[in-house]
Amino acid sequence: MATPVRPWPAMWSLVIGFFMILVDTTIVSVANPAIMRGLSTDINSVIWVTSAYLLAYAVPLLITGRLGDRLGPKNLYLTGLVMFTLASAWCGFASDIRMLILARVFQGLGASVMTPQTMAVITRIFPPDRRGAAMGLWGAVAGLAALTGPIVGGLLVDSLGWEWIFFVNVPVGFLAFVMAWRFVPSLPRHAHQFDVLGVLLSAAGMFLLVFGIQQGETYDWGTIAGPITVWTLIAGGLIILALFVFWQSRNRKEPLLPLKIFRDRNFSLANGGISTVGFAVTSMSLPLIFFYQSVLGLTPTQSALMLAPTAVISAGLAPVVGRLIDRFNPKYFATTGLLLMAGGLTWYAFLLTPQTAIWLLLLPAAVLGLANACIWGPLSTTATRNLKPALAGAGSGVYNTTRQIGAVLGSASIAALMQARLSAELPGAASGAPAEGGSAVLPDALHDGFAAAMGQSLLLPAVVAVAGAFITVFFAKPQPVSGWDQEEATGAAQAAHPASSSSPGAAHPASSPSPGAAHPPSSPEAGTGRAAKRR
Repeated sequence: MATPVRPWPAMWSLVIGFFMILVDTTIVSVANPAIMRGLSTDINSVIWVTSAYLLAYAVPLLITGRLGDRLGPKNLYLTGLVMFTLASAWCGFASDIRMLILARVFQGLGASVMTPQTMAVITRIFPPDRRGAAMGLWGAVAGLAALTGPIVGGLLVDSLGWEWIFFVNVPVGFLAFVMAWRFVPSLPRHAHQFDVLGVLLSAAGMFLLVFGIQQGETYDWGTIAGPITVWTLIAGGLIILALFVFWQSRNRKEPLLPLKIFRDRNFSLANGGISTVGFAVTSMSLPLIFFYQSVLGLTPTQSALMLAPTAVISAGLAPVVGRLIDRFNPKYFATTGLLLMAGGLTWYAFLLTPQTAIWLLLLPAAVLGLANACIWGPLSTTATRNLKPALAGAGSGVYNTTRQIGAVLGSASIAALMQARLSAELPGAASGAPAEGGSAVLPDALHDGFAAAMGQSLLLPAVVAVAGAFITVFFAKPQPVSGWDQEEATGAAQAAHPASSSSPGAAHPASSPSPGAAHPPSSPEAGTGRAAKRR
């Protein structure tokens, strides 16, 4: 007899690890000065502590998502978690900057293996018409992690030292491993052929594109070495990715990225929407942190805490929104959330002056918290609703890749725009702006110009959020999804008894339980009734 899947314990087991790896994308920013002092290095070297992690994280996502379909998402998740946790300890014990950067590469690889599996497991253990609350929690964790990284980093650096931003991952990683081993089910594997050429093309194209965008500002968008320029790398990456897509369309066996998943209108649009969210969330914090530290004179920890209303409200309301999107069209929440994000950022842009009372700056932070609560769950639910179980890993890999590319674009774009606005508002003084993570307060004479430049920079993520709202307007109304349980059960039978996969009566092995067993009310008829209640 099949052991019933317990979706919510599995869900909580996954989000602990997911939160940990996403926090590590932002937690290092406030520790850069301490790392520079502790390892006796310079700003150019310490920037690679973050860049190496993001590169190793973003580049393999398409591949690791597909591997989860083939090898089992639980197996991949646990493997990535072990790699990430051990690499975290390695980071904390690093004795020089080169060792730290290398350890961060392995951290990023572990995170890349883990991330697609979280979304894939949710897609496969929660029926489509009951997935909203789960995706709401998953999305809340994604949004919350990006906002709390600087807060946690500041507190740990100020109290225990920079090493502890990495050491803290060890007990958390151990707890996440035990919980995932206990509660995450061993889902059926789906046999896939290995698309070697697709793997090589996707990895090369993603590396060149992400590296070019990420390091563009470092090389002043010019020459890197000899004939190699930033724009050469970006163009080369785009060309190789175009060849990758062409090969996927011509691969008659089994492509790494099944292009048929883009025939689902909502999946394609949700990927466009999440890229704008990744852009806006990543780019909005840098001008704010600079303003708080360089104009208002706050410490790194105090600056990060100014974003606390965003994190708290987002975490509190996202599960509520998640439950509502099982009853109402997610489009309305996503569009509203993105417009609220644009409004909150625009409000910030007008408030960033040296004369503004500090408590007023908490109000747009609260608006952004409400916005985040309305964005992440509806987008991820819309993206995964029509995904077949055999394509859950591939779809998750694509979704997380587009989110991460949006984040890389946001990081590069906001840095370039800030520099341009500083040059316009403070001619001759822009080079005196503090380095990222610094806390030097500017002279009073520079406050007005610096604040104006930071406020103007925030209009960029506001415009991108409006573009995301425009995309979500075209979401199609969710339709009832039938046969979800049967399809996953068939996949289990085919994985266990490939010779008899053509037989409709193939037995469902007890070692590979069907997620449908945990949800007896979620038959196609029940799903139809629930969907009929949507507005």
